[in-house]
Amino acid sequence: MNVIERAVGGLCQAVLWVSTSVIFLILCGNTVLRYATGSSLQWGNEVPELLFPWMVMAGVVLAAQHGAHITTTFLMEKLPFAVRRPLSALAWLVVAALYAVLAVATLRMLEIVHDEKSPILQVPGSVTYACVMGGMAMLAVLALFSAWRAWNTTEQPAAVGTEVPQAHW
Repeated sequence: MNVIERAVGGLCQAVLWVSTSVIFLILCGNTVLRYATGSSLQWGNEVPELLFPWMVMAGVVLAAQHGAHITTTFLMEKLPFAVRRPLSALAWLVVAALYAVLAVATLRMLEIVHDEKSPILQVPGSVTYACVMGGMAMLAVLALFSAWRAWNTTEQPAAVGTEVPQAHW
């Protein structure tokens, strides 16, 4: 992994930890307040709603970075290496372009949704859309690195007796 990929991973891990922790603390605090006093924090439901998209987008980017999304590769594996390498690189370039298109489309939406405010904290809707835009941009960057890796790979024979890797969780 290069510096940019590590930075993307580190940023997403930080967002994931912070958003999950804050959501957990607010929900626990609100639950305790409800049972102890019969009241709750006015903004206690709004903050988790604002942080949830950030948490999800960070998880999506991390899953893409670690190759944890479901893929179907049996057709590509049947192709000869001379065809598989350029086709794989091209496919990753198409994926990167599509993520970039989504990032630009989301950027154009920011001005429109900026006027929508959350009821209590008055946080603009563009804050939530910004996480989608940033996630799509990071996914485009990761797809470009995957295209680079696919193009620069060398054909290696499969190891005899190789076991299928188990899920990391």
